[in-house]
Amino acid sequence: MNNSIISAAAHWDLDVRSIRKNIELSGSPERCEFRFAIECSDDGLYVIESLLEAEVNHKKKIISSLNYLIRRGLTGINPYISSKNGAYIETIGNRLWQISRFVDGVCLKRPEYVFDQWRGNILADFLINLRKTSSDMPGSDGQKPFSIIDYIHTLNDQIKTHEPELQKKIQPVIDFLQKNFIQTHDRLPSTFCHGDFHALNVIWSGTGINAVIDWEFSGIKPEIYDMANMIGCIGIENPEALAGPLVTDFIGRLKNAAIISELSWSVLLEYIVALRFAWLSEWLRHNDHEMIEMETDYLKLLVRNAADLKHMWDI
Repeated sequence: MNNSIISAAAHWDLDVRSIRKNIELSGSPERCEFRFAIECSDDGLYVIESLLEAEVNHKKKIISSLNYLIRRGLTGINPYISSKNGAYIETIGNRLWQISRFVDGVCLKRPEYVFDQWRGNILADFLINLRKTSSDMPGSDGQKPFSIIDYIHTLNDQIKTHEPELQKKIQPVIDFLQKNFIQTHDRLPSTFCHGDFHALNVIWSGTGINAVIDWEFSGIKPEIYDMANMIGCIGIENPEALAGPLVTDFIGRLKNAAIISELSWSVLLEYIVALRFAWLSEWLRHNDHEMIEMETDYLKLLVRNAADLKHMWDI
C-alpha cells in the first residue's frame, strides 16, 4: 500500500516523506476506496485518493465544475491538482488516483455552533457567490433538475414494503407535502447547486471559510436546494436553532441578495421537510435506528411548527 501511494504521488512530481495516517481528513470517506494525507519533500501536505472505477466519470464532472467555478472567481474551493501529464486522474497499476492539497481548519464546537450568527452570513455569502459564478455552467443546458418528489415516492414505496410501521409514522408528513408543495415543485427555478451544503461540509477558519468540500451531489437542482439542506441540518442539531441568529441571518442575507424567486421562498419550509427524506434514507441504509427515530421526530416537529417558522422567517 505505502509503495503504491509513493509511486502514484510521483506522477504529480511529489516526493513522499511520510504517509500521515494520523491526520483525520474532513468529508465523507465513502467517496473513494481509501485516502490519506501525505507529507512531501516540498514541506506541503496533500490528500491522495484511490478512486472507485465506477465513480471516475462522475469525479471528472466534479473536477470540471470546480475548475469552472475557480475560473469564474469563486473562492472557498480546494481544487484537484493536475499531474505532470496534465491529467487530474491517473491510472497507475490497477488503481485510479487523484490529489488535492490538504486544507487545515478549526473544528466546529457541536452543537453550540448552530447559534453562531457570523456563520449564517458567511454561509449565505458563499451561496450568493456560487449562484453568480455558476451561471452558464457548461453541460447544464437541458439537464433535468433533481426531483425530490420522485425521490420521496421511490423511498416511500420501499419503506411500505420493508418498514410498514415507519411508513405509518411518516404518512402525515407526506400528506403535508401533498397539500401544496408537490404541485409547486416542478415550477421551481433551477440552478447549479453544491448538493450537500451544510456547516459540516465546510473547513472553517476562526473567522470564515477555508474550503467547502464534498461536491459529490453537485448539479442542477431547484434554486433553494442548498439553502433548505443547510437550514435542515442546523435544525436537526438543535431545533431551537431554527429561530436562532445563524438561521435568521442566513435567510435574511439571501433575501437581500434578491437571487431567489418568490415562488421558491413560498415553499422553503416544505422543501426543508422534503429534503429530510434523503437523510432518512441514509439512516435506513446504515440501519441506524436511533437516527431513524430522531429523523422521524424531526420531520413531525417541522410540520407541526410550519406556520410559526414561516412567520418567523417572514416567508
